[in-house]
Amino acid sequence: MTIQASYHFPRGFLWGTATAAHQVEGNNTNNQWWEWEQDGYTDGKSGLACDWWGGRWREDFDRAAEGQQNAHRLSVEWSRIQPTPDTWDEDALEHYRNMLRGLRERGMTPMVTLHHFTDPLWLGDGWETGAAVSAFEKFVRKTVEALKEYCTLWCTINEPNGYALNGYVNRGVAMFPPGKNNTRLAFRVMAIMVRAHAAAYHAIHDIQKEARVGYALNYRSFVPYRTWSPLDKLSVKTAFNALNIGFPSALATGVMHSPLGSIKVPEAKGTQDYFGFNYYTRDYVTFDLRKPKTLFAHNFFAKDADLSDNKFIANEPEGMFDGLKWIVRMFPNLPILITENGIEDADDHMRPRYLAQHIHQIWRAVNFNWPVKGYFHWSLVDNFEWERGWTQRFGLWGLDIETQKRIKRPSADLYAEICKENGLTSEMVSKYCPEAFEKLFPV
Repeated sequence: MTIQASYHFPRGFLWGTATAAHQVEGNNTNNQWWEWEQDGYTDGKSGLACDWWGGRWREDFDRAAEGQQNAHRLSVEWSRIQPTPDTWDEDALEHYRNMLRGLRERGMTPMVTLHHFTDPLWLGDGWETGAAVSAFEKFVRKTVEALKEYCTLWCTINEPNGYALNGYVNRGVAMFPPGKNNTRLAFRVMAIMVRAHAAAYHAIHDIQKEARVGYALNYRSFVPYRTWSPLDKLSVKTAFNALNIGFPSALATGVMHSPLGSIKVPEAKGTQDYFGFNYYTRDYVTFDLRKPKTLFAHNFFAKDADLSDNKFIANEPEGMFDGLKWIVRMFPNLPILITENGIEDADDHMRPRYLAQHIHQIWRAVNFNWPVKGYFHWSLVDNFEWERGWTQRFGLWGLDIETQKRIKRPSADLYAEICKENGLTSEMVSKYCPEAFEKLFPV
């Protein structure tokens, strides 16, 4: 007997992909990440990237629209719009207006991220001193005023926890600029980013009353390796609080909690109209006296994990559901957008099942009437993956960086069918990832 079934989503659900300016535009030479690349801290250099600044966003937006996507999340580059503290580049703003107009013309809802890891060189140590708060608010006001005709959905800061922890807790390897190793400073930077987010939130609503404003959290699921062990459970709590809790606690209560203590940010309480949720994978955690630098928490993937190309991501879809449950408990009735989810997979052998299994977990959440309103897959096309450079391929479409040729992967067709159907069907799973069929459609 052949099972025929489907998991459908509510009408109006957003289906899109996500990108970031530095990763796709090319030749962003005036920010700290370009400098980081030139200093040899990345696996290759961004260079031309996907040549979006040269206009190839048009063909990629066409691909997204032809793939039945009804939304796209992109970011703007601060250093292009404000190349010096006292100058604005109106041509850059017009470039972004054209891009947003292009999405609208293709029937797609734009979501604009205002800070996605990159800072203009002139900002210097502004996130450490607090000077970035007023500078960012000034930039946000200028940018939103320029783009408000085409966008009402805004993400202030992408993964502020990732920015702070990867830049200021290097664990022996400097991953993000500035490459410092000072945990206390990391949480200070995160608290300053909370303040900047709050300032941006209020600025955007001053300019655009109908705006929906939030940020995107880098969420990682943690579970105890030994479920019976109080020490493993304590290690999970430590890891969770270090990565996941800071920003959400500040927006929930006006106090940012961290393993090093609490910081009051009363102006941040309630400054989100949706919860932006970036989920990729889950860690198992055990207590280990040999790991003092990580507060005695040892993180690892399951022994039988379904691993990505570089063993960077384990396919753990249940972590998506658990994360959504956590959000709903912390922020009842707050709309949720999955702002990133995806996997590095150059030959596309794993992405179809990863995609189908994670979307099934989102459907489970929707079926509990949790307010999940959209899903943005990372990413539309292969792009420059920060310190990992071109070693990871996350795109539904592949990219030949020498020729700029786009190569369609089978998962692009699967996602197109999901978007068109507004759901996941047994026929899709049979066609694209039959190995996952019994998990998704058990008898």
